[in-house]
Amino acid sequence: MDYKDSKAPHNTLTRDMNEMSAKVGNVYETVAIISKRANQISQELKKELDAKLQEFNAPQEGIEEVFENKEQIEISRSYETLPKSTLLATEEFLDDELVIKNTSREREQF
Repeated sequence: MDYKDSKAPHNTLTRDMNEMSAKVGNVYETVAIISKRANQISQELKKELDAKLQEFNAPQEGIEEVFENKEQIEISRSYETLPKSTLLATEEFLDDELVIKNTSREREQF
């Protein structure tokens, strides 16, 4: 997913937890769902950033090294300007973009 085009806010917003938890029925489950998705997003972004920075690991010398350092800094800054993973996950939850599977409820039905 392209998180650069996300409409998630860059600042923390106060949310009504009663309204957010109405979809799931439990505040704690809501928080758990958002936190699990935030961890997934964080891991995806870390892998993506590591892959981009891995290109610069080849040993080189001279002026090219200074140019590459500037490119590395630009790449790092672009990832730093993204909204936090918790804000991205919350926005996905509110927009009903998450598929929620609860295996414990499925076990109780049988």
